[in-house]
Amino acid sequence: MTTETTTEQPGISAAIITSGDRVLMVRRRVKEGKLSWQFPAGGIEIGETPEEAAVRETLEETGLKVEAGRLIGQRIHPQTGREMSYTACTVIDGEAHVADADELDAVAWVTLDEIPEYVPYPLYDKVQEYLDGVLAS
Repeated sequence: MTTETTTEQPGISAAIITSGDRVLMVRRRVKEGKLSWQFPAGGIEIGETPEEAAVRETLEETGLKVEAGRLIGQRIHPQTGREMSYTACTVIDGEAHVADADELDAVAWVTLDEIPEYVPYPLYDKVQEYLDGVLAS
């Protein structure tokens, strides 16, 4: 589905990074509508796959080296209208921190039960199903 929004702006790739019983969330310095806390994410560059963008954006934003697993799903985000891709990632090296202070002001490793405290609306169902399976075990 192509709309003016998605043809004018690149798609956004989000990294769903889990470690133990937690998922990494970052807080944007500037909110996008109701979005303040979210997964590390950014624009997909020309010639880049969503998985490659998720890995690159995570490193740029949090200093964390991750490996892309499978693409969890894609959708038009209901809050921003942007085309979104979500990639499952695992940590290879490093400690998550605010590496891009222009974009972020905080990072947090969040448990499944804590997600609603950070994100005041339901997660994308495919991401929720993935996290339910990975973090609940």
